[in-house]
Amino acid sequence: MTKSKQKSEQDTVQNLGMRAGHAIKCLAQNARHSHGGPRSLDRQKRAARDDKGKPGHWQETESTGAAEVADRLHSAAIHLLRRVRKQDSASGEGPARLSALSVLVFGGPMTLGQLAAAEQVKPPTMTRIVAGLERSGLARRVPDPADARRIRIHATAEGTRLLQQTRKRRIESLARGLDRLDPRELQVLRNAVGILEDVLKRWE
Repeated sequence: MTKSKQKSEQDTVQNLGMRAGHAIKCLAQNARHSHGGPRSLDRQKRAARDDKGKPGHWQETESTGAAEVADRLHSAAIHLLRRVRKQDSASGEGPARLSALSVLVFGGPMTLGQLAAAEQVKPPTMTRIVAGLERSGLARRVPDPADARRIRIHATAEGTRLLQQTRKRRIESLARGLDRLDPRELQVLRNAVGILEDVLKRWE
């Protein structure tokens, strides 16, 4: 194999790792704050019934196989995120702080309430997380130019650098796992990631 072809394949795996990592993180966040699995499906069915016990408008996803795929994807997303998160220990920061920092780096400055909503935690919890980021020099509070009474949380240059390094370690770890696949399997996974990205866009 020529050096140029090998480099091209490595870039392809790296790019796929980045896309897969982003999609898996989004899915895992949704899964973490939901009640997945068959019991959840049963609860939704019961909730769809009216007061007289008549069937509501529940759509039987099992018949299309969507429930089975959702169950397997739910599990895979959580396990894969746990695997790549092992690389985060090198950052010296905990998962809650890194997750909030990721929102600030890629989503831009936010108020405390907006950041809490994005991370699906209560404001007092986010206050503690932001205080930790400030002590580490990774985030800072800045008055809103349009309203001095409003404070926005910004990622610092050091916070952005640390988050990018942490993300790079995750991507490299995931890419090493994907590198074991043959070209046909990589193409199948690339197509699947594209579908997941479309699903996430419609989900939002």
